[in-house]
Amino acid sequence: MHVQEWLETVPAVSVYVLVGVVIGLESLGIPLPGEIVLVSSALLASQHGDIDPYILGACATAGAIIGDSIGYAIGRKGGRPLLARLGAKFPKHFGEAQIAMAERSFQKWGMWAVFFGRFVALLRIFAGPLAGVLRMPYWKFLIANVLGGIVWAGGTTAVVYSVGVVAEAWLKRFSWLGLLFAVLIGITSMLVLRNRAKKAAEPKPSAGEPDPVPAAD
Repeated sequence: MHVQEWLETVPAVSVYVLVGVVIGLESLGIPLPGEIVLVSSALLASQHGDIDPYILGACATAGAIIGDSIGYAIGRKGGRPLLARLGAKFPKHFGEAQIAMAERSFQKWGMWAVFFGRFVALLRIFAGPLAGVLRMPYWKFLIANVLGGIVWAGGTTAVVYSVGVVAEAWLKRFSWLGLLFAVLIGITSMLVLRNRAKKAAEPKPSAGEPDPVPAAD
């Protein structure tokens, strides 16, 4: 059975729940492909009359806001030992390089790192827990969290759905290309962010200090 045909057999309520849960868990701090699920579901909604894009966007937004809030509470209670445990369990996502990049973003942008982080795959996982670990005032976190969730989840749903409606005839014949494109974008962004994270974590010599000399064998 074709993937698109199989997706069209899934009840609309299951799609809403799947989107909300996956995005919520990702925002909480669990590495899941929330953006890919949202893009795929919005494309499906553009071709599946039973799926309401407004409900889909609302579920995605609720999942993002609630998940981030739970992540904030967990990070505030667990502190840095929590990041150390996550790093041991998920070294590819919570390693020292990734944490260093996220902390630099928070130091530079403050509460808006939560807002802008919603649009970056790696920071989307870190934003809630790290804001809690760094003891960001909750009211600042909540404002950025709500605005980021609405703009990212609602905006992504609206844009992808609109494009899907316009290109409905093309997507019916080549719908798998839309999903493939979303997957490639997700993988590419993760590779770029991982490379930047490694560079951000590399120690830089202080001014006036000579570069370290490698030890002799």
